[in-house]
Amino acid sequence: MKDVLIKSWPKELPKTLNYRLGEKPLHEYLMQNAVDFPNQPGYLYYGNTITWKQLSDYTQKFASFLQSKGIGKGDRIALYMQNCPQYLIGHYAIQMLGAIVVPLNPMYKPSELIYFISEAEIKAIISSQELYQHIESIKSETLSLEFIVTTNYIDLLPEQLTLPLPEELTIEKRIINNTYDMKNIIQSTDPLSKTEEIDIWNDVGLLVFTSGTTGRPKAAMLTYGNALFKTAATVHSYRLGEGDRTLANAPLCHIAGMVMGVNIPVYQALFCVLFTRFDTEATIQAIEKYKINKFYSVATMNAAILNYPGIENRDLSSLELNFATSFGMKVDEKLANAWKKLTKGCVVLEASYGLSETHTCDTFMPIEKIKFGSCGIATYDTEFRIIDFATGEDLPPGKQGEIAVKNPGVFKGYLNRPEETAETLRDGWVYTGDIGCIDEDGYLYFLGRVKEMIKSSGFSVFPEDVEALMSDHEAISQVACIGVPDPKRGESVKAFIVLKPSYKGKISENEMIEWAKEKMAAYKYPRAIEFIDSLPATSSGKVLRRLLKKEG
Repeated sequence: MKDVLIKSWPKELPKTLNYRLGEKPLHEYLMQNAVDFPNQPGYLYYGNTITWKQLSDYTQKFASFLQSKGIGKGDRIALYMQNCPQYLIGHYAIQMLGAIVVPLNPMYKPSELIYFISEAEIKAIISSQELYQHIESIKSETLSLEFIVTTNYIDLLPEQLTLPLPEELTIEKRIINNTYDMKNIIQSTDPLSKTEEIDIWNDVGLLVFTSGTTGRPKAAMLTYGNALFKTAATVHSYRLGEGDRTLANAPLCHIAGMVMGVNIPVYQALFCVLFTRFDTEATIQAIEKYKINKFYSVATMNAAILNYPGIENRDLSSLELNFATSFGMKVDEKLANAWKKLTKGCVVLEASYGLSETHTCDTFMPIEKIKFGSCGIATYDTEFRIIDFATGEDLPPGKQGEIAVKNPGVFKGYLNRPEETAETLRDGWVYTGDIGCIDEDGYLYFLGRVKEMIKSSGFSVFPEDVEALMSDHEAISQVACIGVPDPKRGESVKAFIVLKPSYKGKISENEMIEWAKEKMAAYKYPRAIEFIDSLPATSSGKVLRRLLKKEG
């Protein structure tokens, strides 16, 4: 399999990964950027340009404050806010002390926070002002929590906005009793005198809670080295370099959004436009105004831009490369062709395959040889195996089985979960629970989750396969499929469909079933259709089929 995995490695791409500033944690890259490029714009936040020196100074001041509050190596500190410069400051300040970043999704409610704070034994939370009420309501139930820092999204806004800010984020600034204000801290605190020494490949720097597709979410322990490796591998495989201009609107609390928005700009000293969240008009304006040329997106973002009123009169021609993730809809040739036409040449491709346990980005798509439907080829220093579920034996190219992956991005295990760790992490290999195959050219195909596979009339049906076929229908905006009990077949496929606005009320469920019947094998086509307004999804856009099962 090793020979197959490197068969399609691009000829002009070095096969050895060389770190730009050596094997050191990313917060040291940030500090070095401040020395090498002090006045160079690092991030732009709705018109506020933050230079590398400013970002490093803010971060060292906040780290000094955290240290004064007793935070040190191994302590777990949560970030609970939408995207903003304060998120970046918090992330790197925590790691300057050798402490551990715990991203908490801003969509979490109080009952969920109790679980995460207790599970990770979080000592402090850095929260946005509008979310503080959730923490306040459960403080008495979280014994590990010692203090809270709050911040308002307007704290680092410019006097004159250059990009539209979501209205709900412009709430009035207030100082909250019994909390510390981040803006005051970074304005009045002396900088950190010395960062903590880090054993980069062994010290945990990040706790990422899995999405909990089975049971309660588990905290994956990722090292400072895991983050450096995956960031560098992604930068070099996609050839991101001097002069590239990026933007970040995927959630920074999600592992993919973190790599693209927190890590990559710092590692490569790239200019990045930072958004609190995705907004179609703001994204278009940013591309036009700041000549963005490299763009990470979720496929539904591309669709929103393609369908935006008057988009044909906008100028997105600065875009050169768009790595996108198939959440909610597929990154397919149809989408790629439409995107290339709109942007006058931008290439869009599947960004990668990955999971929290490997710090994501285990593959990349060779730009010279794109295979739609695949996740690309193994990235640097990465091995894949496809394993037979019944025998545990390795399978050859073309055969379907469980995906296992091994590389320097692999996590140390789940926090306080030795049994789950032993099941997932074996001899350095992560057994993913994903079904896939590798073709003769070394391209990996993700076919679905083992636990989501549908058994119909004795055949294995992958929801992703049916969804891809259903997406060919002109009326469908988004689709997700699940298995439902069927007395004759064991299970049959049910499709939940979001119709395009122009087709609502103009097509029936039975018409859709008849169309699918002509396009798919008898055991595969949906026997039931339900039209819904939206698909349940995580903040990163990943469809939550388990919630559809409750409805279905």
